[in-house]
Amino acid sequence: MHLRTRLKQLALAGAALATVTASLPAAAVADSGERHDRPSERGLSAVIRYTEYGIPHIVAKDYANLGFGTGWAQAADQICTLADGFVTVNGERSRWFGPDGTPDGSLSSATRNLSSDLYFRGVREAGTVEGLLAQPAPAGPSTRLKELMRGWAAGYNAWLKQNRVTDPACAGAPWVRPVTQLDVARRGFAVSVLGGQGRGIDGITAARPPASPASASTATSPDPARTAEAARELFAASGADMGSNAVAFHGSTTANGRGLLLGNPHYPWQGGRRFWQSQQTIPGELNVSGASLLGTTVVNIGFNDKVAWSHTVATGVTLNLHQLTLDPADPTAYLVDGKPERMTRRTVTVPVKDGPPVTRTQWWTRYGPVVTGLGAQLPLPWTATTAYALNDPNAANMRGSDTALGFAKSRSTADILDTLRRVQGLPWVNTIAADAAGNSLFTQSQVLPRITDDLARRCSTPLGRATYPASGVAVLDGSRTDCALGSDPDAIQPGVFGPSKMPVLRNAPYVGNSNDSAWLSNADRPLTGYERVFGTIATPRSLRTRGGIEDMAAMAAEGGLTVADLQKQQFANRAPAGDLAAADAAKACATVLPGDPEACRVIGAWDRTVNTDSRGALLFDRFWRAFTRTVPSGEQWKVPFSATDPVRTPHTLNTASPAFTKALGDAVAELRAAGIPLDAPLGAHQFVVRNGKRIPVSGGTESLGIWNKTEPVWNAAGGGYTEVAHGTSHVQAVGWDGSRCPVARTLLTYSQSSDPNSAHFSDQTELYARERWVTSRFCEKDILRSPQLRVVRVRD
Repeated sequence: MHLRTRLKQLALAGAALATVTASLPAAAVADSGERHDRPSERGLSAVIRYTEYGIPHIVAKDYANLGFGTGWAQAADQICTLADGFVTVNGERSRWFGPDGTPDGSLSSATRNLSSDLYFRGVREAGTVEGLLAQPAPAGPSTRLKELMRGWAAGYNAWLKQNRVTDPACAGAPWVRPVTQLDVARRGFAVSVLGGQGRGIDGITAARPPASPASASTATSPDPARTAEAARELFAASGADMGSNAVAFHGSTTANGRGLLLGNPHYPWQGGRRFWQSQQTIPGELNVSGASLLGTTVVNIGFNDKVAWSHTVATGVTLNLHQLTLDPADPTAYLVDGKPERMTRRTVTVPVKDGPPVTRTQWWTRYGPVVTGLGAQLPLPWTATTAYALNDPNAANMRGSDTALGFAKSRSTADILDTLRRVQGLPWVNTIAADAAGNSLFTQSQVLPRITDDLARRCSTPLGRATYPASGVAVLDGSRTDCALGSDPDAIQPGVFGPSKMPVLRNAPYVGNSNDSAWLSNADRPLTGYERVFGTIATPRSLRTRGGIEDMAAMAAEGGLTVADLQKQQFANRAPAGDLAAADAAKACATVLPGDPEACRVIGAWDRTVNTDSRGALLFDRFWRAFTRTVPSGEQWKVPFSATDPVRTPHTLNTASPAFTKALGDAVAELRAAGIPLDAPLGAHQFVVRNGKRIPVSGGTESLGIWNKTEPVWNAAGGGYTEVAHGTSHVQAVGWDGSRCPVARTLLTYSQSSDPNSAHFSDQTELYARERWVTSRFCEKDILRSPQLRVVRVRD
């Protein structure tokens, strides 16, 4: 870069910083008292310093102005994805895209635009979010969070007013519109209820009382065994589109006695649940770097100069059901202690593209909405005698972002834990953290319905007696007030567990999680004593958990760890399934495929990794997917699971199963039919295409147990796996060296922008393909030294 240009950039940055710092308040701004539905005020501004890969470092004088800069910068990178989400939470998908279209799944499980709209319009017309915003902290959101949301909406609107949309996904679209603070809050509400009401939207909006006594008499009750299995599959981490790994190492295992954290969330690569990177700074008040879920105002996963944290999707079941005994004279009334109580009708009308509006009624009870199913595989029919109501305590929780703000201002893992105890705002994740003093922390601090094992024993219906042990989904007798959830004295809201009941492990040599329960967060210090709704104890772990524990324990035992070791772990790409099963498969191959020695040779020669140059990985992957999909887990291995040796069992592949022969033969035939050599390097047939360019992708599926998880989309005609549905997303490896600047490496696998015209549409994806990292620029001296520094002063 020319020296004159460089000096000009430095001068601009210095002037911008001086302008911001000169007007700093002593503390967070006071509540402005503004109406939540009013268009954003003028007069807000922020300084954004862009460094390599389009990462913005946002500086502002207070929370409203910080929100302004954040909303502006998110809109610049993700305007179409954000606008689509606001259409969703305002219940207008049918208006713009038709009732039968399919939402992207980022804000609910709704399978059609119409059901999504019916639910979110119901939330809107009931004033649910307005009521939550009106609650004083700590039960409701803090003043500083309200200011962030107000500023975010103003920044989004200012960008939209001052710039032309170039992303072809929404350029010129009439549904790309200004938003309000309330819209931002509604989006936060949708994220909070993803694991509860969000799972049941189709069943909530389709609920209808029996049309006649005759139709009611033909309805069948759910089969307990079948429903329990469906619930177990529904809440299993292996089938989820969100997961994650994270590990924190204690200072006793590191080279300098300070903590280390590796966060590896597994989230969708497209749509509204993507992460977006930034640094947020209010000088003297807040300084945090990391990743935000799109549309949120805070850094959700990140670090500052003293502490780093990440999240993994937890096993705690964030909903429960209440089985209602209906009034024999009225299927829209239910009995509580023998007295009838009428359901509340919510009649919702949805405008529809090229058609008349659609009006439907939803039915609500003291427990929550009536629901007729949790997905197609878990029906809950409404009969003349019985209905089911869904309880979701996170429908009263808008404290998630306040939790993130508390983390951002923390100085230690003790502060992280204190924030979780005070705010109690995380709906569906665990927290793993490390700090500069060498401390490590794991905790499953979630907002969960207060389902104790004793309550489930006393109050489960016959259906609940099957579902609760199998899945953690409680079905309680809704006709008895003595079966109410009750309250813990240290809980911030009624009907949830208090902080003293949460699984916590502090200062073990390593603490980690790969979406199994809290039990083996450290295999040498198992956590027990928690209720079933949190997760299981002494049950089989996933291959990803088993492989992760092996790796974490080995790293901790070796000691002398640095950030570089975390980087190596992220891309080790070891396949635990291969270590356990490939040799057995290759040995049996000669017997079950005697006429195909090439397939046997390829599996036997495979190096048990899923690097882009690994040969045989693709063949084993296709075989293993088919085998694990068709063979029950208890029949896959000859040596069963043992709770006394949970990391190394089960093992020894059951090659005698007829499904083994079929899965292996089908995988060989599939690749040959697609014209793919059996020993082709993985990267030649596992790739994404960005602007016409193939970018190879390493990693592997959940069933293989890969840390660097990649759940790709198979397209045999297109050459193999040609897109990634979900997997490794925002990765951070963080440590400290005694200076004021954390030692951090990050990577956003799908890049900052979803606009194909952006310079940051695929730049980090290409880094990911080469297993390279971004060196985080946290301190001012590092930001100002960026060779790609670009300073923008944004204002309303």
